[in-house]
Amino acid sequence: MRYRSLCALACALLLNACGGGGSSTEVKVTASPNAQWAWLLPAQFPEPRVPDDNAMSADKVQLGRFLFYDRRLSGNGTQACAGCHVQNLAFTDGKLLAIGSTGEAHPRNAQSIVNVAYNATLTWANPALTDLETQMLVPLFGTRPVEMGLTDANKAGVLARLSGDPAYPAMFAQAFGNGPDALSWNSVVKAISAFQRSLISGNSKYDQYLAGKAQLTAAEERGLNLFFGEKAECFHCHGGFNFNDQVVHKTSRLAETPFHNTGLFNIGGTGAFPEPNRGVFELSAKPSDMGKFRAPSLRNVEVTGPYTHDGSIATLDDMLAFYAAGGRNIESGPNTGDGRLNPNKDPLVARISLDAQERADIVAFLRTLTDHEFLNNPKHADPFAAAQGN
Repeated sequence: MRYRSLCALACALLLNACGGGGSSTEVKVTASPNAQWAWLLPAQFPEPRVPDDNAMSADKVQLGRFLFYDRRLSGNGTQACAGCHVQNLAFTDGKLLAIGSTGEAHPRNAQSIVNVAYNATLTWANPALTDLETQMLVPLFGTRPVEMGLTDANKAGVLARLSGDPAYPAMFAQAFGNGPDALSWNSVVKAISAFQRSLISGNSKYDQYLAGKAQLTAAEERGLNLFFGEKAECFHCHGGFNFNDQVVHKTSRLAETPFHNTGLFNIGGTGAFPEPNRGVFELSAKPSDMGKFRAPSLRNVEVTGPYTHDGSIATLDDMLAFYAAGGRNIESGPNTGDGRLNPNKDPLVARISLDAQERADIVAFLRTLTDHEFLNNPKHADPFAAAQGN
């Protein structure tokens, strides 16, 4: 039943596929070299960088959307990419740790893929993964942990599931031409990457405020002043149009890729973090990289909890309390240690004297970064659910 009307649905959706969501507040239209695509970008957003070998097109984005939501793409046919990236949760999953198609828990919290086109690196702690096409091979084919569960033994069978659907061969041909390799894993990866790049969010209340089309409440304005002011200084790691500190776009010459130890752990006073979540250290083996992770964007942060790389902080107020304390002191158990004294902690993470009202004001401001239009935009939604009238 889920796939019966895929062919008819795909044809209908392709008629309205051009564009990436964008903002209704103040939109600039930037034409892609491919005439089939135009970026619909908020006024303050630069054009994203796109690989030369994977130009954007409406057909490619629409195909990627179907594949992103298709459970048949996993080895056992039970889980889609959307299983860990849910639209109304800003494409996170609301879980402490992500769960793969075989039921195995990922050691890390599922990150948002909103505005992922602007991320200079793409995972919590791997500086080498800088493009979506390469990164996607990890959830598709990774074995520690198993996510989508593809292997050399089953990948041909999974591709056969797709080619056996009446709609997919035509959709792949529309996106990639009529060559013999149009329906291939290379094309699957490129199509999903194109869909992910189209997920642009920039129409929050804060964006409307910047455009002069909304007013902040007193609490929200106090929170804004604290966030960008000298007392809280949140903007150092969460600044710019995307509220993070790793940004790349079409005209970028050099992208900075900082990773940060925020004092979440300090096991036994040695600076250690629990395995297998030791940050960049796991790749570099440099002691100074222990516990260093990427600062995520704060856009839509209201709906992306629980927080941190391991999901160990439940609420935004808890996050504010953690940063105000300058780290976390764990007083018992296997991870006992005072993270506030971690020798590798970023010097920007220092104790801040924030009272309960000030923390609440910052949280109120952070909630203005929620883009409700984006979270409910049908262009990004599950097309199979639409076929069933859900």
